[in-house]
Amino acid sequence: MFHRPVRAACAAAVAAGALVLASLQGYAAAQPPAAAPAGAPSAAETLAVSAAQPGLKRAMQRDLGLTAAQAERRLVNEAEAGAAAARLQQRLGASFAGAWVSGAESGTLTVATTRAADHAAVRAEGAEPVAAGASLAELDRAKAALDRAAARAGSPAVPVWYVDVRANTVVVGARDTAAAEALIAASGADRDRIRVAATTESPRPLYDIRGGDAYYMGGGGRCSVGFAVTRGTQHGFATAGHCGRAGTATSGFNQVAQGTFQASTFPGRDTAWVLTNSQWTATPYVKGAGGQNVQVAGSVQQPVGASVCRSGSTTGWHCGTIQQHNTSVTYPEGTITGVTRTSVCAEPGDSGGSYISGSQAQGVTSGGSGNCRTGGTTYHQPINPLLQAYGLTLRTTTDPGPGPGEPPEEPGGTWAAGTVYATGAQVTYGGATYRCLQGHQAQTGWEPPNVPALWQRL
Repeated sequence: MFHRPVRAACAAAVAAGALVLASLQGYAAAQPPAAAPAGAPSAAETLAVSAAQPGLKRAMQRDLGLTAAQAERRLVNEAEAGAAAARLQQRLGASFAGAWVSGAESGTLTVATTRAADHAAVRAEGAEPVAAGASLAELDRAKAALDRAAARAGSPAVPVWYVDVRANTVVVGARDTAAAEALIAASGADRDRIRVAATTESPRPLYDIRGGDAYYMGGGGRCSVGFAVTRGTQHGFATAGHCGRAGTATSGFNQVAQGTFQASTFPGRDTAWVLTNSQWTATPYVKGAGGQNVQVAGSVQQPVGASVCRSGSTTGWHCGTIQQHNTSVTYPEGTITGVTRTSVCAEPGDSGGSYISGSQAQGVTSGGSGNCRTGGTTYHQPINPLLQAYGLTLRTTTDPGPGPGEPPEEPGGTWAAGTVYATGAQVTYGGATYRCLQGHQAQTGWEPPNVPALWQRL
């Protein structure tokens, strides 16, 4: 008997080009890189926004207060805004200070810069410029200094810190101001770049010892599958590191023997992957509302302010927005760096489950505070660093492979399907050089000349 891995949960994607909001016509109309082929797909087409299913739109309507039409337009706008922000980040270089979307339909893209001369270029992409005192690189350096200090002597009284691009500062959330100031002083970071904010958060990993569906760890406990992956001919899934250590056996939602944790990192990061046995087959889906399949088409990271949905074995499907990338959070077990902070709720047992924006995998549930009755804050481990660390390939619906009897095209170059590329990475393909605009795992069909939303020809 063959089973499919538990298809963790959340959203798929939504309607395409004709739905682009009028105020975002600038994104769709903005010129792609010079050598993009005629008829190249839009960002919304590249990210397969049209794959969204009714369950996603219903969850967005419920949790974000939208109509079905607004949910559709929001997803299209976010795809186009992400591509525009990526182009501007490359163009502005050291003066880039971050970007975010806002409005019910994500109809406004704002781009911060430290250089007034950049404002015309920002407007040319259909975005709104705003002046900033510090670049994103400067803020990232300040946060990295805090990370190093916390690794030496962190405190539960300082549970979270992150780069807030909207406020152009690093925010340190603290239950004890003195503890926050001690961390800042120990870090040596520029105090002018940091703001201390009172918080009541008490983040913790979201696993428990209660029965349910999803998957179970040998010795007790339940978590949720993140995304189906492959490694060569092997099948498995990505999940949270705090759910199990290497060698921990798992059983599936049906209590059938499933697999074994192959690698796990926690704290520091919150990553793991499980190799499943031959009874389980990786599929390009996550489990949606009512058990329906929702498609995973890629892993392009979405911008601050974008909608994101999550579902796990405890609370099902819930949506919210991306609040900050590059966040550090302190759990009782230690500090986790490089996670994304969201307004989506979660509860124990949801750990490891999927976060997805449209059809693009974003990450696996790490932890948070609050609950789904009164609301909360959650953190997810981004999926691309996890795939890269363990040499995994995300199972997607958009990799057609070569046709029957047709060998794959080999134009030459350093680009390769299955490789995780970070923003700014450079590759060669077909005799040309390209720069990555948005971090993602490459796949067949996403060759650099074909997807100007992801690659810029130099």
